[in-house]
Amino acid sequence: MPRSPIRAPKRSLDLSQHLLVFRSAPGTDQADARGPSQPAPAEIVADVPATLTSQTLFGNDRPLEVEVGSGKGLFLTREAKRNGEHNFLGVEIIHKYAKHSAARLAKAQLENAKMISGNAEPLFSDRIPAGSLEAVHVYFPDPWWKKRHRKRRVVNERSVLNFLRALREGGRLHFWTDVLDYFESTIEMIAEIAPQFGVPIPEEMSQATHDLDYRTHFERRSRKNQIPVYRVRYEKRG
Repeated sequence: MPRSPIRAPKRSLDLSQHLLVFRSAPGTDQADARGPSQPAPAEIVADVPATLTSQTLFGNDRPLEVEVGSGKGLFLTREAKRNGEHNFLGVEIIHKYAKHSAARLAKAQLENAKMISGNAEPLFSDRIPAGSLEAVHVYFPDPWWKKRHRKRRVVNERSVLNFLRALREGGRLHFWTDVLDYFESTIEMIAEIAPQFGVPIPEEMSQATHDLDYRTHFERRSRKNQIPVYRVRYEKRG
């Protein structure tokens, strides 16, 4: 099911502290039928630093958590509010959603969260230092139903190895989806290529107390439509 339309943030809203733009080399972005992955030049607020750490992004040494595919930014906003002792970085390949998420962060005046508009894969392979992340979050990524498109899935062999490299010992990988085939194939793939992640740990569903009390908008939609959600967490072993 496609994402619902979103409104562009007001021009008067300052996104300079919450939106960064990563321009990949030509041909390296994942193709995506939902829209362009790169912004128009006039929209650029700031470029991504050469190395992504809490120090380069936030000017401190707090633990850094990264969400891949932030969508409308619900998780990033809620977690940054809930856990002020950690920093949060969201990466979203569709620029209008990256702007929307950054606008949420700006409106909430959150100083411990930022968005990157761009492709997460080269960021993990080239700009995030090994052993530097506290957690990686991947929630409800596009399943790319057609077999010939499955190489475009966010969670694939290359990305799992990148996540493993980037996480510190004891760091967490969270993966949720409402697509059973995607869930099962991912569990099998991680067991085969990344045994350092150990045994997957099921994550429990909490009862929502209000309409935004969900991890993401996709979780809210799935649960309200009584669609099963498959949740798992991994912890990197030494």
